Amino acid sequence: MTAKDVFNKSLNAIEKAGNRLPDPAALFALLMFAVWGLSWLLSGANFPELDPRTQLPIKINNLLDGAAFTSYMSQMVGIFTSFPPLGVVLVAMLGLGVAEYTGYIGAAIRAIMSVTPRQLLTPVLVLVGVLSHVAVDAGYVLVIPLGGVVFYAAGRHPLAGVAAAFAGVSGGFSATLFIPSSLDPLLAGLTQASARLSALPGAQELVVSPLNNYFFTTASAFLVVLIGWFITDKLVEPRLAHVAVDGHKDELPKMEALRAEEKRALALATFSIFAALSVLLLSAYSPSSPWRSPAGELTNSAAPLMKSIVPLIFIFFLIPGVVYGCAAGTVKTHRDVIKGMTRSMSGMGYYVVMAFFCAQFVYAFGQSNIGALLSIKGANWLADMALPMGLTLTGIVLLSSLVNLLVGSASAKWALIGAVMVPMLMQLGISPDLTQAAYRVGDSSTNIITPLMPYFPLVVVFCQKYVRSTGIGTLIAIMLPYSVALLVLWTLFLLAFWWLGIPLGIGSSFVFPPAP
Repeated sequence: MTAKDVFNKSLNAIEKAGNRLPDPAALFALLMFAVWGLSWLLSGANFPELDPRTQLPIKINNLLDGAAFTSYMSQMVGIFTSFPPLGVVLVAMLGLGVAEYTGYIGAAIRAIMSVTPRQLLTPVLVLVGVLSHVAVDAGYVLVIPLGGVVFYAAGRHPLAGVAAAFAGVSGGFSATLFIPSSLDPLLAGLTQASARLSALPGAQELVVSPLNNYFFTTASAFLVVLIGWFITDKLVEPRLAHVAVDGHKDELPKMEALRAEEKRALALATFSIFAALSVLLLSAYSPSSPWRSPAGELTNSAAPLMKSIVPLIFIFFLIPGVVYGCAAGTVKTHRDVIKGMTRSMSGMGYYVVMAFFCAQFVYAFGQSNIGALLSIKGANWLADMALPMGLTLTGIVLLSSLVNLLVGSASAKWALIGAVMVPMLMQLGISPDLTQAAYRVGDSSTNIITPLMPYFPLVVVFCQKYVRSTGIGTLIAIMLPYSVALLVLWTLFLLAFWWLGIPLGIGSSFVFPPAP
């Protein structure tokens, strides 16, 4: 038996085991019940670990307590409607639905495919996924479904396209190509707050730059693209060769030459995008623009522009979709536009059900403090081991990757882990900048294999458009090679930065206190 046979048999076994799990909606419900039970069992226990948010011993909250349970019941609807991925997905899909229904997306894909070399399709798709980080979560609802469309239109397996895009968007979440994402200042702010918890001289005056990992995350973008390219073309797509595409044929994109009226409509629609983009840029150009944050920044997470990314996606697909439809004759009245929106929503019913139970689980897990306890215990254990610096960095990556399987939010996780890790590792001479970089590697690498990541069920839905039998196990088995490769090679990449002394970013250091 060859290594390739062993590899495929292992992934097939993982796929079968994963697909035996309950339906994702039921799985989230069962996990919520399990959290309730654990919170009841652990609520009376005393733990020596200090909660960095209160500086008091951490306590597990009993979710089955009368007051806690009635509070949850009174908030159930709000928990669901305020679940961040729900609004992001539905609003974006309204615009995308119009653009797809009128034929604009199909025409644009066919035009792009006519000039894109087939052998460069994968790296371009992964790179677009990495670039989408500038728009926060937009890549999940925009780039990933388009990955399947592009691959299918090119005669390649659509699940390989979804996987490549998912790897760029989520697996490479901490990579940025020259343009910082809104996550950079958010994590840097948490790192600085954590560093100032230390009693070491100079800790209270330490300033962590929002670009403290800029050089590392920019270089990482090229690494992520290379990994995604190799894994997709050499491992994932060959394995999918026997998987039949059994989606509804009338809903799948077709690779046909553009007719004259379609070319004209596509040109007008593309012009409308540039016109709308010009209006946005002109309105944001002024230092006093209302699109800017109070500090005058456009890319700050507090800036209205950054908070409007999803509505802008809706508008920037609605406008060209309508223009294309009017020019091509697929839109004759406003009813056709509404029909496009309605059709896109009709396919989201399953996701809405999953989102409901996912929101309830995420709320219960956060309220119980079980995730916080696991994070703090793991960080304390790693610090107590006092390993050599290289092994300590590897330990941070592995711990972050494991915690990420249970706690989805990058910032919430870092607020907990960082408040323990950063001060402790400063005692060992490891700078907050380096600790943060190691955390980002681990946090990204396992995003794509945890069903508890809020957007994971959505990606399953995207896959089911092409292969109706796709389940949790299917997607985990597809994405596992990416996750392992990212975890190993990205960790080695970070160690190479440290060993060679390549700066991690602007105003960064490898040691604490920083060298003068």
